Amino acid sequence: MNNMFDVNDKPKGLKRIISAAKNTARALNWLLKNEAAFRQEIVLLVMAIPLSFAFNISVSEQIILIIAILFVIFTEILNTAIEAVVDRVGLDIHPLSGLAKDLASAAVGLSLFIAILVWIAVLL
Repeated sequence: MNNMFDVNDKPKGLKRIISAAKNTARALNWLLKNEAAFRQEIVLLVMAIPLSFAFNISVSEQIILIIAILFVIFTEILNTAIEAVVDRVGLDIHPLSGLAKDLASAAVGLSLFIAILVWIAVLL
């Protein structure tokens, strides 16, 4: 059977890693140009990294603080991906489309809440 999605046609080894890195760079570049929330979260990360050195905490705790912000960014990327897929399927108003976007947005909100709790827990 001839399958147009033959897994044997996918790049392997170093070629796959290079391809994945290019895809990641293209996606991050797109996010920086098109998503204000992503840019705001990158600013938050850039501020959080040096700020983490201002506190008398361990390196492990600094890493936890930074990971908390990275988790928000990770969730924002998934939110944007869900929005893109929903918009690709159709721009017409549909309750399930709205629900998908609202749920993705709720995930971002929850990740922000988690990040705040992590920062409070580490700094207190």
